[in-house]
Order: sequence, then structure tokens, then C-alpha cells
Amino acid sequence: MKQTVLNAAHRKAGAKMVDFGGWEMPINYGSQIEEHHAVRQAVGMFDVSHMTVVDVSGPEALTYLYQLLANDITKLKTGQALYSTMLNESGGVIDDLITYKVSETDYRVVVNAATREKDLAWMTAQTDSYDVDLTEQADTAMIAVQGPKALETLQPLIELDLSNTPRFYATWNEELFIGRTGYTGEDGVEIMLPAEQAEALWDQLIAAGVQPCGLGARDTLRLEAGMHLYGQDMDENITPLECGLGWTLRKENPTFNGADALAQLREQGINKKLIGLVLEGRGVLRHNQTLIDGAGHQGIITSGGYSPSTEKAIAMAVVDKGMDPATLQVQIRNKTLPCRVVKLPFVRNGKSLIEE
Repeated sequence: MKQTVLNAAHRKAGAKMVDFGGWEMPINYGSQIEEHHAVRQAVGMFDVSHMTVVDVSGPEALTYLYQLLANDITKLKTGQALYSTMLNESGGVIDDLITYKVSETDYRVVVNAATREKDLAWMTAQTDSYDVDLTEQADTAMIAVQGPKALETLQPLIELDLSNTPRFYATWNEELFIGRTGYTGEDGVEIMLPAEQAEALWDQLIAAGVQPCGLGARDTLRLEAGMHLYGQDMDENITPLECGLGWTLRKENPTFNGADALAQLREQGINKKLIGLVLEGRGVLRHNQTLIDGAGHQGIITSGGYSPSTEKAIAMAVVDKGMDPATLQVQIRNKTLPCRVVKLPFVRNGKSLIEE
């Protein structure tokens, strides 16, 4: 398995290590629940150095990204970040990613670890018609510091002033690139820095009281926030229109890869949709469990689990568009149990949005 530069630091902190897409990563440091609550109530941090940072530069960088990404990259101001899907010609999701505008000719793209090879191959293949360069920043580490106390805890440890950096913007100097972004539904930042400096910052954050958090808490936090996980809530076989990501598709001048396929799907009729679920009664909702209603409409849970913030079993699911919420049930082993459809997200600013 591959290891991030912080592997030794994880072990020193007592992490339980697991295989995550070929990377040896911490699942927790003792208590996943405590790590989850630390982020919701105060501050926690995650090693996300397994993700891939790619710098896109050149006179046609904007034109290239306008074709590559389904969202509207032209609306970004310098320093601003954009969440977008990157689609194949069939409209399927190759990956979801964050892009930062560094200058008029320079952009920084962060892609998922598990999709690195296919992402880079696809991005490279698309450069043939453009005067643009792609540079993978292989010696860059990433630490996500998340929670309501994230900024006040981090600020004394760095030279960059975060006070004028709004959410979904970045600030940087020669060594640090800090985006006020994250994958937890809480305020916070994602810090990109030279790999050789990562462990020193990690240790400083621990000394400042920041709770190291593993993949387990990262998953429950993002699920509560209604955030998608690539490979479960979306992949190359489903379009953004069918998995709750239609909002990432630009409406003006839709010339991006896959746009024609999406237009055809709209004409034919969209038959699937993403919903939020709460289990009524005892049990746990899991990925790939089957859903059915009284009329025979079906669906499948894409992401599910126990929500520490709401103390309920919650899930996101892709279902037939005509599914009846009143008769919706989930199949768990040999039982069928009732589920309630709720709006996403399940949690915002540390508080449950699920109506009783």
C-alpha cells in the first residue's frame, strides 16, 4: 500500500490503519464517535495527502477547463474555488473535484485519490487541442482542519492572514496554499504545503488541541452534510441529473463534455433521483441495500450509516422518480423496514435538520 508523508505521525497518535484505495490510511485514533463530535463541536483534522493536486497553466487554461468541467469556471474570481463534476461523453461522472483560480492563466485542481490514474489520463487526453500544461504536485501534502474553531486554532500557527478569506476562497504564499473548503459540512480549511513540512504542522496542531480524525469520522460527517462520495453516490454509469448533482451543470453555453448526452436524457425523461432517508425503528442503513415501495418502484442506498449528530440511521439513495414515500421500505437481511424521506442535508452547523 502507498503511504502518505504523515504515516508515522498517524501511528504515533495511535491510529488504526486500513487499506483505502491502495493507500494505508487511519480509520480512527480510538473513537470514531469522539472524532466526529470534535469536528461538529470544536476542531478536528484529517490527512488528505492521498488526494492529487494538479496545476493547470497556460494561455488557454480557462478555455480548456471550460470544456473539461460541467460547472461554469468563467465565473470564478481570483482565489475563488469551484465544485464541479468532470463528465465522459455519455454524461457519466468521471470524478467530482475542486478547482481554484490562481490567476488568469493558472488554476489548481484537486482530484480524488481513488480516481487519480483515470483522471490524469482523461485530463491529459483533453489537452491535445489547447495550449495548456498540466503539472501534478506530487510533493505536496494536504491537511484538512475542520470545525467551528478551525480558523481561530490554526491562525496563530501560520503567517497567512485568514481573516479576509471567505468560504470557498483560497489564500497562499510561497509555501502554503489554504482553501477555505472541506468535506464535513463545517467551516474550516484544506491546507496544501510541501510534504517535508507536513509533520511539523501536524504536531503543532495536535499541541494546539486539534483532534486527529480518521476516515470513519470523515464519512459520517460528509454523509450528514449530504455530500457525495465518488464510487458510491456517483460514478461513470450515472449522470449528475440522476444523482442529485444537476446544480453543478452550467445552463449557459453547455458545451462541456457529455452535454449532448445530458440534453438527450432530458428529452427522454429523467427516471431517477437522489433522496435522503431516515430509518424508522432499529437497524443500520448501508450502501447497496435495496429499497422498494408498494407499487414496485425500486431504488438502492448509495451511502448510509449511523449519524452521531442525530443518533439516527440515515442514508442517501438513488430511486425511481415515481417512488411513493409513504410506502417506502428497505430490505435489511431478511426484513423489510419502513424509511422516511427527508430533505438533504441531515445536519447543518452542528444541528440536526431532521423533523421529528
